Amino acid sequence: MSHTHKVIYYTGLIASYVFYSCVQAPIPQSFISKEIWGEVQGQTAWLYTLSNKNGMKIKVSNYGATLTDVVVPDKDGCFGSVVLGFDSLDSYLGSHPNFGSTIGRYANRISNAEFLLNDTLYKLKANRRQDIIHGGSKGFSRQLFQVDTAYIAKDTAIIKLCYTSPDKEEGFPGTLFFHLIYKLTDSNEIILEYEATVDKPTVINLTNHSYFNLTGCKKNILNHEISIMADSFILTTPRGIPTGELAFVQSTPYDFTTRRKVGERIQELEKGYDLCYKLNKQGHMLELAACVCDPVSGRTLEAYTTEPGMQFFVGNANMSQYTGHNGKIYDKYYGLCLEMQHFPDSPHQPGFPNVVLHPGEVYRQTTLYKFGILNSHH
Repeated sequence: MSHTHKVIYYTGLIASYVFYSCVQAPIPQSFISKEIWGEVQGQTAWLYTLSNKNGMKIKVSNYGATLTDVVVPDKDGCFGSVVLGFDSLDSYLGSHPNFGSTIGRYANRISNAEFLLNDTLYKLKANRRQDIIHGGSKGFSRQLFQVDTAYIAKDTAIIKLCYTSPDKEEGFPGTLFFHLIYKLTDSNEIILEYEATVDKPTVINLTNHSYFNLTGCKKNILNHEISIMADSFILTTPRGIPTGELAFVQSTPYDFTTRRKVGERIQELEKGYDLCYKLNKQGHMLELAACVCDPVSGRTLEAYTTEPGMQFFVGNANMSQYTGHNGKIYDKYYGLCLEMQHFPDSPHQPGFPNVVLHPGEVYRQTTLYKFGILNSHH
């Protein structure tokens, strides 16, 4: 967008209308702006930019409650995008592998696109052979959310997005009232706070599907170093459906209990990494799940969650059909996903943590992604 356009700025608690051109100097304070991004079924899709005092910024659209961009500095203070995503709404409306999407009602897979709840069999809309994945072909990632509020509180930029999922959407029972709050702090943290209620019993499993690339999307992520706080993972069939058993990571290519390169053993895996780790954490407290660093740029990422599992995904598909931020052509192994969630196919696995939400209960989940710079103790 080379033209000058109208934008709302939020600084402190005061909103003012100004004009600005698209070339901006870093903002030395917490800051929110918004612009019209396009239309979806006759409704406005907005793109919000949240900035902090360090010059870090994130972009969030109400289409799919999508985290479209995250821009952070490297060790030399140079800013770059560290998630895969698009600059245009049209690209998100087309086919893409859920770049930055909010996933629901059920992240990951439910086998045979059906589940039994209170003696009622619910048939869902299959979208991965006979199974359903990531809430179906018209899950939350394809819905237009309402922007409830956008404001600055202390040193944090906040946006709250809401969506009401009607009864039987993609086959899921109950009208689900969902909101997601994105927060950007002056500590270079992105905090995602999920909350949902329902008017009849249902199943729920939500996550964010960002693909991280700490090189600034200059190279693939095979030289990224990662540690994952998990001694075991969910065993699955070739279709990705859990057997109900756990396997220890020790002596497998899935062992990241000590920090190692993503690409160290990936060639041993036919499809790359696509597995759900059972995190070592206990209970529902916010705890560290994974640490990632790019030794070249010096960027680091710490990922925290209240959830019991994390799907680690590094697909081996060529992504060269996708033109990302600033015209960048993506490639194979160009991003890694740290999807905080409950376990796949939990409705069919009574031994897995509960995913049933009843009327009168509140589903809550928090994910935190903290960005930093490598120092001597790493």
